[in-house]
Amino acid sequence: MEDNNLLPFRLRSLRSRKRIMKKDLDKQIRKKHVRSEELWQMKRDIPLLPLEKPYQKGFVRFFVLREDMKADKDRELFEAILEKINTRMYAETRKFTKKKKRKGRKIQVERIQHLGRLSLNKWLDPKTGITDRERTYFMKKEEYDPYRKRYNIVYECTEPWRFVLKVIPYMITHYKPLDSGLEKEYDALYAYLDRYEIAGLVIKKIYGGSRKWKDGKQKTHLMKSKKYFTCKMPATEIAENLDDGNVRNYLNV
Repeated sequence: MEDNNLLPFRLRSLRSRKRIMKKDLDKQIRKKHVRSEELWQMKRDIPLLPLEKPYQKGFVRFFVLREDMKADKDRELFEAILEKINTRMYAETRKFTKKKKRKGRKIQVERIQHLGRLSLNKWLDPKTGITDRERTYFMKKEEYDPYRKRYNIVYECTEPWRFVLKVIPYMITHYKPLDSGLEKEYDALYAYLDRYEIAGLVIKKIYGGSRKWKDGKQKTHLMKSKKYFTCKMPATEIAENLDDGNVRNYLNV
């Protein structure tokens, strides 16, 4: 009986042991990631409680409909548009200024606030709730994004003169209680999942890749990618692409 315990099929190879350790690590990461998402949702669902004594914390500035437009027949239309593009800005004083260095000195300059713009995703998303009549008051524009190095499509309001800025005190009237046990558990999981080697596995195993800044719908040029040999293209299209310039560029690579 003792000799049977040493049979080869009872011993795991080095490759098998490494594979089991890797699977166990993946399961552990997934379990902790799911738990962190649950804790985050629990923190988000904690109800706000009213303060006994509300206090002021600076001022808030936002856009409202002009006084002369409130008597217009299209008042509800422009109020619905404003709900989708309104922006808020907070400051300690009513002046809404910021420091800027000019000629070796730091001076106070006014902070400029603009109406929001709708991205292409919000423009096409039915949850935005924009109607066909509201779309007539928007204009399509293209702007360059220096971070992603590409042009983005945005929709801007064509009649911003209908709205003016309004400043009111920013009052704190509610607070969210903290659960010490929940916060401690969430911080421990976040510290583990935020480690460099663990964060890479989370992106790869759970979210399915790390190419977040690349557009998945972007088509790669077949001649530049050198994959047109195995591509299922008609012979006429291949003949049109195979001009002398493309062939010369491919051979010189």
